[in-house]
Amino acid sequence: MQELDISEVFRAREVLKEVANETRIIGPTKLADYCQVYLKPENMQLTGSFKLRGAYYKISQLSEEEKSRGVIACSAGNHAQGVALGATHNGIKSVICLPAGAPLSKIEATKGYGAEVCLVPGVYDDAYRRAIELRDEKGYTFVHPFDDPLVIAGQGTIGVEIIEQMKDVDAVVVPIGGGGLISGVAFAIKTLRPDIKIYGVQAEGAPSMKKALECGERGCLEKVSTIADGISVKEPGSLTFEMVKQYVDEVVTVSDNEIAAAILALLEKQKMVAEGAGAVSVAAVMFHKLPVDGKKVCCIVSGGNIDVNFLNRVITRGLAKSGRLASIVLDLPDTPGALSGVVNVIAELGGNILSVTHERTTTSTQVNGCLLHIEMETRNNDHIKAIKKGLIDRGYHIIDDCGQ
Repeated sequence: MQELDISEVFRAREVLKEVANETRIIGPTKLADYCQVYLKPENMQLTGSFKLRGAYYKISQLSEEEKSRGVIACSAGNHAQGVALGATHNGIKSVICLPAGAPLSKIEATKGYGAEVCLVPGVYDDAYRRAIELRDEKGYTFVHPFDDPLVIAGQGTIGVEIIEQMKDVDAVVVPIGGGGLISGVAFAIKTLRPDIKIYGVQAEGAPSMKKALECGERGCLEKVSTIADGISVKEPGSLTFEMVKQYVDEVVTVSDNEIAAAILALLEKQKMVAEGAGAVSVAAVMFHKLPVDGKKVCCIVSGGNIDVNFLNRVITRGLAKSGRLASIVLDLPDTPGALSGVVNVIAELGGNILSVTHERTTTSTQVNGCLLHIEMETRNNDHIKAIKKGLIDRGYHIIDDCGQ
């Protein structure tokens, strides 16, 4: 693959003026109290993701012969929409291979931009293999989602915008799947402002780039599992791996619970909808995974294409992670007034009970006992601890705690 030049990023910027929004940085926010957090909201792009930049620029640079054959791409959903829009805008046929488990919203949006969709059982890597097969069978021009210099140049325009809009930024935090976004952003920023730190974030269930950096070579994970479907990639690109090694200061991971908490925080505090992949950068800062104390930090919110039905489950998990929702189980004597005593303690300490379930037919308690399952709304994790302590102090026996 050819080496990228900064002039390519600026050429991409000129081309993208006709289709991409120059998203304005938001902040400072109150998403963390130990540093100043700003947001680069790429979820506000026309297709709901930064992927429009790289896909559109790549397609714009194809030869007439390449365009005439039509384009094919593989994607977890966001690159698909960028390719579909770019192809349709240029009067080109597009075929997109998507994992069968991709969010319905991304599948329908891709069709809506004019693409022919091919659903492939498995994850992104399975969709990639099918796309290559179709490319070879039908002669389509392949548009890689991340391992292509022109795609990376398109994503690099985000880095240029960040340093123009926020001249005093100390660090930029970027989600990583295959590595196209962070490669472009890190290349542009380190070329123009090498003093700025670049941090990458992956999901714990799909740490392909982090593992590759630790091993010193690329490898393919046996499996990936994360709510951040947009960065659920088993193997990083060869070009992106080399660029991350050269330009990125550190790569960390965040758990699904932390991602869910970040999605919830963005909803509540910023009135902003982010998908899992888009929220990992915020999660890394919220949960202090990076050395950015006292710094001005810009988190790229890379996408907002989250399925509405799935969002409800994510919110519930985010509430639990942030201490806003707690479930406890008590071993309680099955006697009159026992339940009201528990309820009174929780009420006195400010908990709001959502549901109560008695379980009498169990062998885990005494014959005259029962299990009491309580789900309640709380303020934070300290509030949960205070309620637990209050119950214990009154003589109640907590045998299970699902609120942390």
